[in-house]
Amino acid sequence: MPAEPRLHMSWPLPPAVSVALAWCGAMAYPFVLFFAARGTPFDSPGLPFVSAVAVTVLPLGLLCRRPLPALALMLLGTYVTATTTPFWQVVYLLVLSNDLAAGYVVATRTRRVAVTVAVTTLGVQVAFAARLGTGTDGFARTVVVLVLALAAAWATGHSIRARREHAAALRAQTAAQAVAAERLRIARELHDMIAHSIGVIAIQAGVGRRVIDTQPDEARNALATIEDTSRETLSGLRRTLGALRRIEPGPGAEPAPREPVPGLADLDRLTASTKDAGVHVDVRWLGGRRPLPPDIDLAAFRIVQEALTNVVRHANTPDCRVTIGYQDGELTIEVADEGRGGPTSGTGYGITGMRERVSLLRGQFTAGPRPGGGFRVVARLPLSEGVRLS
Repeated sequence: MPAEPRLHMSWPLPPAVSVALAWCGAMAYPFVLFFAARGTPFDSPGLPFVSAVAVTVLPLGLLCRRPLPALALMLLGTYVTATTTPFWQVVYLLVLSNDLAAGYVVATRTRRVAVTVAVTTLGVQVAFAARLGTGTDGFARTVVVLVLALAAAWATGHSIRARREHAAALRAQTAAQAVAAERLRIARELHDMIAHSIGVIAIQAGVGRRVIDTQPDEARNALATIEDTSRETLSGLRRTLGALRRIEPGPGAEPAPREPVPGLADLDRLTASTKDAGVHVDVRWLGGRRPLPPDIDLAAFRIVQEALTNVVRHANTPDCRVTIGYQDGELTIEVADEGRGGPTSGTGYGITGMRERVSLLRGQFTAGPRPGGGFRVVARLPLSEGVRLS
């Protein structure tokens, strides 16, 4: 069960002294109220009322810390005051202070405790009204007023508690969504980074195994490609894991160095590794090349990387075409081949990851077989107003 919310106040005194003063003030409240609220029908209500108002601050310190004992002492003071024949102004003040305290308990404690407090408060107030001796009709009207006033305090406290619980639920939901989004982002990065390299390694390993006896030079080249690709993948994994394990630097400490994020500037390296896997990539640039926002640059690179991985693994074709188009307010990415088709549904998370990347950037994504054979991936990423490419 979550901890009960409490009202936190700043106290200039040490905690032990503040607690002692809070208890002393609350325990003195019934006695001080008894003398402050005394009056006769011939006296002016001004001084008793002002005195009662001043006395009501005594239990506030304990009310913020221990609402139930504080409210019990307030109710005791209210009942004892009935023996002093108080003015009606004082009576209204006491009823209001009791209802406010009960509303605070409703807002900060469980429903069972709140119901007990409300019933007890109403009972003491009804006994208070009966002791004042207002007559049968007057007593009935007073009880109705007391019930309505306490109901209003209950509704206010319940509304405050409901809003606070709703806000806490929204915060928890937002935190859960942020964690899920981060997990998906990490999964996409790991998948896109590793899938291409593993595809290259698998193909080169197969080539080396087949020609190791007849073409040792070709086998050595395949092993060299496997080594380079493995080192590059290992370096990428270290960067990713380092980013996940990185903690915020303390005061005076230098921040951890950040590794460069891949982008379309690394497309030559990507096409070279794809060529080592047996697929020649024809890259075409349309429009004037311009710097891109980091998130779009990374997404564009990962989309091309995953699309080429699918070509290597599924298309069974010696070449493919990558077209990068810089248009007015939009970056277009197209990867097409004339092979036997792309990945089918349920074979992996590559296309799902590409679609998620494009969706996060509010772009458009399509992937499917071409009418004349082969497979085609198209992504359109909108650019911010500050980066126009025309």
